[in-house]
Amino acid sequence: MQNNTQLREQFSTRLGFLLITAGCAIGLGNVWRFPYITGQYGGSAFVLIYLLFLVILGIPLVSIELAIGRASRKSIGYSFETLTPGKKWYLCKYFMISGNYLLMAFYTMVTGWMLYYSYRMLKGDFTVEPLTQAQSGQYFGELLANPNAMILCTVLVTVFAFSICAFGLRKGVERITKPLMVLLFVLLVFLAVHSFFLPGFEKGLEYYLKPDFSKFTKDSIYEILSAAVSQAFFTLGLGVGSLQIFGSYMSKSRSIPYEATTIAILDTIVAILAGLIIFPACFSYDVQPGQGPGLIFVTLLSVFSNMQFGYFWGSLLFIFMLFAAVSTLIAVFENIIGISLDIFKTTRLKAVIVNMIIILLLGLPVILGFNVLSFIKPMGETSVILDLYDFVFSQNIIELGSVVYVLYASYSYGWGFDSYIKEANLGSGFSISTKLRFYFKYVLPVIVLALFAQGYIAKFA
Repeated sequence: MQNNTQLREQFSTRLGFLLITAGCAIGLGNVWRFPYITGQYGGSAFVLIYLLFLVILGIPLVSIELAIGRASRKSIGYSFETLTPGKKWYLCKYFMISGNYLLMAFYTMVTGWMLYYSYRMLKGDFTVEPLTQAQSGQYFGELLANPNAMILCTVLVTVFAFSICAFGLRKGVERITKPLMVLLFVLLVFLAVHSFFLPGFEKGLEYYLKPDFSKFTKDSIYEILSAAVSQAFFTLGLGVGSLQIFGSYMSKSRSIPYEATTIAILDTIVAILAGLIIFPACFSYDVQPGQGPGLIFVTLLSVFSNMQFGYFWGSLLFIFMLFAAVSTLIAVFENIIGISLDIFKTTRLKAVIVNMIIILLLGLPVILGFNVLSFIKPMGETSVILDLYDFVFSQNIIELGSVVYVLYASYSYGWGFDSYIKEANLGSGFSISTKLRFYFKYVLPVIVLALFAQGYIAKFA
């Protein structure tokens, strides 16, 4: 094990570890999902519930992934075998690994959309004249109907992100992602400050963060709690080893609970600031906020086309979102490459080329599902192939993967709670108490399994 640790490449700085690991968690969901559901489910009252679940659910799961990664100095591709040789836990890794490929098959496409909109916004195509939401929706529809444009943009962002990973952890991933994340935070703060001077700032802030306890009715409380748990769970990208890989690169100078909490705080700051950008802009120009892709590609496009200096502010926002998406691509691609290196003992360059081709091929049906293959409706009459990919990943793989992690780190027939605590508490910073053994063994798995069941109930009930 000592020799293995010495050979494992590590981050050159703690800042590099924090920014890159946070970059894995910070993605497009922070930009639109968190602000929208916060406004929908009671403003700051919902934020408090979300923060509670972040502490009791998100941070423990992050700490487990990081601890397994740091103790084994391996990706999920070989960590179970390293820590518990002779046991069958490694059989669980295959469906967890598949989640990385499934996620990237559609996340690369969405990142390509960001590239497309950033390019056209910089050209001034969307700000020549004020647009209605219907006109903005038509622009988005034209993109979805154009497979050539989507394929080109998807290939460009995929090749770019994999090329960075090809240079290794320090010379590639850390060297590029650190300044990328710094720019992301600078843009975020700059745009948030600009929102303070918009005429609709007060109304937007009221919609976003004013406590609205009238929404906490007997019929809605379960839905609100479920939304808060879901956001705390999904925003950190758990269950498929995408955080574990960076645990395998981190030093033992800081305790893992301390670092996991820092990552969660960075992720939450981005989510909250994103709402401070979006809602004041919407209320300043009398545009009702939408949800999901509609908020980003339809509603906000209409907002910036009507805004003074909209060309400048819109370009900054889409570039910010592009940076957020690319940071996630690089992080998950590095996990996929690490898995290939651990399992197949191949070279980094070969792992980059092969996996890049695999992900592009897996993503092709998703792109064509909006046009050439639009007749395929796997989840119902209004669905597309993207919905199937997202459901399998979001409602199945990451929940079950998180259950595997919790059970593995909590029970003696796995790695065991004592081993997990010993590794997690190494280094300076606060530690996890051994008194939490019952919580990790029984409460955490039940919460995650309940989330898994709720997803099926909401989808098919």
